Amino acid sequence: MTPRLDAIGLVASDMAASLAFYRRLGLDIPAEADSAPHAEATLPSGLRVLWDTEETVRSFDPEWTRPTGGERLGLAFLCDSPAEVDSVYAELIEAGHQGHLVPWDAFWGQRYAVVLDPDGCGVSLFANAA
Repeated sequence: MTPRLDAIGLVASDMAASLAFYRRLGLDIPAEADSAPHAEATLPSGLRVLWDTEETVRSFDPEWTRPTGGERLGLAFLCDSPAEVDSVYAELIEAGHQGHLVPWDAFWGQRYAVVLDPDGCGVSLFANAA
């Protein structure tokens, strides 16, 4: 048997805020998950995104501490067009989320932007240039 990537896990300091952010990016997460210690969303590809509260993680890993410093994992959301990158970025900023990199035309041929989720994780928005 060969292991296969099945899920990406995120630790949320505020579950409701984290899930609201990812709902704005199209993930189908039930409302009742906002108050749960664990939540999941299955993407069309079958890959799952998992969220656990900090308390949940500490329940099985008492030594766990909130990371500080640079990121080691990033999520990237493909948009249908460069204009959608701009509009999704603007929508997230208007909703009160922090921008990290405003939309720009990257040298590798994509329209690209980065917004921070409620826990400060960079979430990329990108589309192939027209």
